[in-house]
Amino acid sequence: MMEPIPQTAAPLPPKLAATLVFLASGAVLVLETVALRLVGPYVGVTLQVTSAVIGVALGAIAYGAWLGGFLADRQDPRRLLAPALVLAAIATAVTLPIVRWAGEGLRGSADTGIILLTALAVFVPAALLSGITPLVVKLQLGDLKRTGQVVGKLSSIGTLGGITATLVTGFVLVAALPTTVIILSLAVLLAAFGIGLGVYLQRRDPVPAPPRARAVLAIVGLAGAGLSTVAPNPCDIETAYHCASVVEDPANPFGRLLMLNSARHSYVDLGNPEHLEFAYTQWIGAVADSIAPEGQPLDALHLGGGGFTMPRYLNATRPGGTNEVYEIDGGLVDLARDELELRTGPDLMPVVGDARVLVTARPAATVDFVVGDAFGHLVVPWHLATREMAEQIHRTMRPTGVYAQNVIDYPPLRFIRAEMATVADVFPHVALIGPPEALAGEEGANFVIVASAAPLPIEAIRAHLTGSVTEPVTLLAGADLDAFVRDARVLTDDFAPVDQLLAGP
Repeated sequence: MMEPIPQTAAPLPPKLAATLVFLASGAVLVLETVALRLVGPYVGVTLQVTSAVIGVALGAIAYGAWLGGFLADRQDPRRLLAPALVLAAIATAVTLPIVRWAGEGLRGSADTGIILLTALAVFVPAALLSGITPLVVKLQLGDLKRTGQVVGKLSSIGTLGGITATLVTGFVLVAALPTTVIILSLAVLLAAFGIGLGVYLQRRDPVPAPPRARAVLAIVGLAGAGLSTVAPNPCDIETAYHCASVVEDPANPFGRLLMLNSARHSYVDLGNPEHLEFAYTQWIGAVADSIAPEGQPLDALHLGGGGFTMPRYLNATRPGGTNEVYEIDGGLVDLARDELELRTGPDLMPVVGDARVLVTARPAATVDFVVGDAFGHLVVPWHLATREMAEQIHRTMRPTGVYAQNVIDYPPLRFIRAEMATVADVFPHVALIGPPEALAGEEGANFVIVASAAPLPIEAIRAHLTGSVTEPVTLLAGADLDAFVRDARVLTDDFAPVDQLLAGP
């Protein structure tokens, strides 16, 4: 039978009550924001993943608040506040090993796997933290005539805690600290506050906690600490946007493979910048060779840097030209300098920022060749896939300029068809390069869209593809391309369901 709350239970000092609510609510939003970084290496950062994190967090808040209120009416909240904070600290710390082990098994999962992994990342600690506010409210309700004032004030403080945590985490913490450090620091803060609160409440009004409960908390805490030390970490380096690592190629002492969010992103040959390992980079190289002979300078604009494979290639094969690279992740630029021997200067200039914003601000008719390589298989920035973005790219190009855009898609190829239709809505001359099996809808692959305001040298591109690539490839143009695109809808800023198009039927 539940123990009734003593009617003489003393309220907390107002500042302590406000701090508790502010901390608990803020911690929930820290977890929600960081959860995107924690699960991203395994299931991507898509609209579905973002929706799952928000939905799971809201569910945890709802259930935690209900359970906290339920217990507050049946137990003395003074006996529950400190244990709830310590348990939330343990659950926060244990999130790291649980998600990293489960993530390996759920890598690339569809909707059910995404929801499960986000639930493992958020639900338990967020629910425990969300139970704090109703416990504090119960203690502070000493006068029923002030119920609205007490509840309203604490609710407002909780909301301010959430807003503060969201802004600080998104603008400061994620940019400055690895996810592991943020989560473990939050766990330490919650544990320290919980232990301190427990000591304070014991001195103020002794309410002994059962020895068994203390023992359980200690055992769970030690187990969580042990798991955190041995959990697999998919990142060598964590930037503001990516979980990144550089892997040496055992077949090539100069070969380096850049992994982003556990996916193969770029291959760099430190001894030979003209070496293009990935098939799609060979296709883009063939397009460049078709529009300008080797040695002829090209002014190129690159949307996405990664390992800077194509900027290095064009810089080496077309000296005298310029390569401006728009890369949103400054950490990747630093990584390329530190581990991939990137040398920057007037002929190869990284600019850190969002490609859409930077392209829009760029003067018109200033480039000969635009390389779009900002799409990955787990992260697709939809605002770079719309007609409005294609119009801005068209505006920056000289009359004979060419746009080569890398796109990854999977059967039934809804995204590449829609993106092809979108680019063709802006550029009068287009072509599509891809593996024959992928174009037939039998497998997922990279595709390269080629577009220009001037007629494309289709036969020259075909000839260079035949002579320079290492795998079978097909180029579609004219009626064959129209048959491939069919009635695909043009993507716009108002309607660009990229994540859903990639998700399959």
